[in-house]
Amino acid sequence: MTELLSDLVESAAARAPDAPALRYGEAELAYGDLACRIEAAARAFVSLGIGRGERIAVYLEKRIETVVSLFAASAAGAVFVPVNPLLRAPQVRHILTDCNVRILVTSQSRLDALGDVPDNCPDLRSIVTVDGRSGTTGVAGRVAWDDLPREPGARLHRVIDTDMAAIIYTSGSTGLPKGVVLSHRNLVAGARSVASYLENTPDDRILSILPLSFDAGLSQLTTAFHVGAQAVLMNFLLPRDVATTAARYGITGIAGVPPLWHQLAGLDWPEEARRSVRYFTNTGGHMPLATLKRLRAALPNAAPYLMYGLTEAFRSTYLPPSEVDRRPDSMGKAIPNAEILVVDETGKPCPPGQPGELVHRGALVAMGYWNDPERTAIRFRPAPGQDPALPITELAVWSGDTVRQDEDGFFYFVGRADDMIKTSGYRVSPTEIEEVVLSTGLVGEAVALGVSDEALGQAVMLAVTAPEGGVADPQAIIDECRKAFPPYMVPRDVVVLTALPRNPNGKIDRPRIALDLRRDRQEAV
Repeated sequence: MTELLSDLVESAAARAPDAPALRYGEAELAYGDLACRIEAAARAFVSLGIGRGERIAVYLEKRIETVVSLFAASAAGAVFVPVNPLLRAPQVRHILTDCNVRILVTSQSRLDALGDVPDNCPDLRSIVTVDGRSGTTGVAGRVAWDDLPREPGARLHRVIDTDMAAIIYTSGSTGLPKGVVLSHRNLVAGARSVASYLENTPDDRILSILPLSFDAGLSQLTTAFHVGAQAVLMNFLLPRDVATTAARYGITGIAGVPPLWHQLAGLDWPEEARRSVRYFTNTGGHMPLATLKRLRAALPNAAPYLMYGLTEAFRSTYLPPSEVDRRPDSMGKAIPNAEILVVDETGKPCPPGQPGELVHRGALVAMGYWNDPERTAIRFRPAPGQDPALPITELAVWSGDTVRQDEDGFFYFVGRADDMIKTSGYRVSPTEIEEVVLSTGLVGEAVALGVSDEALGQAVMLAVTAPEGGVADPQAIIDECRKAFPPYMVPRDVVVLTALPRNPNGKIDRPRIALDLRRDRQEAV
């Protein structure tokens, strides 16, 4: 019985050790080989001193060592922290210090780009470079991947399915990214649920395009390994590369976010890909109907699965392909082994058609936010409708998203309660952008907003005022943002205002600014 994350690979290896498990370029691993590499790396991590439940961060592009490290951390009884390879040094430093990372697995080039970040992470004890040399660097010992300790007798830490397995960092509505803590149970239950409605089998070849630091990206591995399918790793460069890779390796399943699908929908896909791709999934935002139509025409044999989820509960709903033509604007129904509720301000169920907050209960509900009890108490609250006589209260995720449910039980997204910006499939904190912009001294005040964009979902816009006694230079502001942020967080435009409007409480009136910017853009067109 598969209970722990590492069991996914071990069970598949026991069933079919010679079956293809993982491909990266020309390198291909069978399940038996992958299981052996994971076990060896797990014992090496223990030999480096990793303790039960301590954190191992992996800051790498997709490659064989990335996957081995993530699952080896889990097998060792530690907790893996996948770090988006697009993040810059300030964000990486925040993650490493916030969850007290003990071991960092990275590459030499990425380590060089971090500068003195490792020296400012007092809990960091070892840095493993997949392409570097062993030695000593600052406060942490440095070990080359090929020099990892080979101690087959090293004893792995015992864990159970309700223990921590991973911390995935996602932007919050305020401040720097927050860590969502996931248990083994969360990850395994998610793999089972998604693989069941996608009808995955050992014959599938699933293309891994999305970052493994994104819950939907990690899911490409867990769902593949759960059924003994093959995961094909790809570091996305150009849209044409996706179509070429799909044709070359006979890809059967592809997951993406709306901006990526917008690019892929216009391609002339090779005939081999048109024959092999049997499904595609969308998450991270609503797929525009025009994009969906073009994509279905480009891949006529592929069934579309439109999904909604949040990192705090992985996936919540999916729209079966049989319903896409009738309800293309629907989020679908609850995924297997989850219940989705729509409740009003008092926590009572809303009748069909009445908007309310989406609440997710079940095995996929995360353990909370790392080292943040206040935010955890806000988002993870008792599930509605529980019998007060129950001795233990079940917690659910209160999403903050407003949805409605029709008479047939299908859900429809209405709006987001907070000010998060959803761009290129990422959730971006406006406060994080604003704090960096304000720190430059180039502005007086700053507000980051998301405006509707067909390709990106939302584009980041910045409204600023000039610094006292000076002028605001939009290009200089953007240049500073490029130094501090990954590309998807850099504002597309900077609008200089004489003053930022405020509401009666004295707070900056974000909705009014967004409305004014939207009106200005429409008038410009």
